[in-house]
Amino acid sequence: MPASSSDGWSRAQRWLHWAVAALVAVGFVIGLVMVRLPLTLLLEKILAYQAHKTIGLLVPPLVLWRFWLRARRGRPAEDEGIPAWQRRAAAAGHAALYLLLLVVPGLGYLSASTAPGQIETVLFLLIPVPHVLGPDEALYDRLRGLHQVLAWTLVLLAAGHAAAALHHHWKGRRVLAQMLGR
Repeated sequence: MPASSSDGWSRAQRWLHWAVAALVAVGFVIGLVMVRLPLTLLLEKILAYQAHKTIGLLVPPLVLWRFWLRARRGRPAEDEGIPAWQRRAAAAGHAALYLLLLVVPGLGYLSASTAPGQIETVLFLLIPVPHVLGPDEALYDRLRGLHQVLAWTLVLLAAGHAAAALHHHWKGRRVLAQMLGR
């Protein structure tokens, strides 16, 4: 695996980074809204759930594509001016982000699979996605709770990631500029 790419992140790597970030942000907001919609707005509620599920189904393949590109292309060399402890913290944070980007959507899918109501999952409102598990209210409650807690963890960790990028940018480091393609 290439250790580094001296000319920065590739266009595809940058696009995937921002696409996944946008999907997570939009999916999170939709998730907050959809659970609060009253049943009197049933169509809106169902559409919000389907949009949330579609976003969740898109994130893992995009993350796997990022892994593949990283294995092929590498990453820019680390800024040696950043203290070693911060580079280690960033590596741990990235690992946690990647893990959550795979686990949170997986838990959401399993939650939908075990939901007592068995609302079909339909990708882009066009492609039915079969559920791998049957209805199980107790399992659904556990999976849904874990999905929610880890979704909040993902968003808070992503916010910390963004704050660290801005901090380094304000200190004159090229971390953010590289991900912006500058």
